[in-house]
Amino acid sequence: MKSQIRDVGGVRVMDLDGKITIGSGDVQLRQLVDESLNAGKSNILLNLKGVSHIDSSGIGEMVGCFTTLARKGGKMKLLNLTQKINDILQVTQLITVFDVFENEQDALASFK
Repeated sequence: MKSQIRDVGGVRVMDLDGKITIGSGDVQLRQLVDESLNAGKSNILLNLKGVSHIDSSGIGEMVGCFTTLARKGGKMKLLNLTQKINDILQVTQLITVFDVFENEQDALASFK
């Protein structure tokens, strides 16, 4: 998995590209969130537009990161879900846990 990190206002936007799967992307996602917390950034927007595949480990890591951020007073929201990721979140009913956006401007505004 590749990532581009940018800060927009008080929100860290992570543009992810590739796979979030066991042994690669899941570990990277955790590291990105930990690095953001260490940098004082606890509001994170995951842009999943470039994510081609996610497995149960990737979903589990997203939930773990969401929980970690919530415990530290932060938030994690999702942007640009692919149809596959949307379907997985629907089936697992995690779609009700995450705030999901199709537009970056609306997503960023929701953190205020």
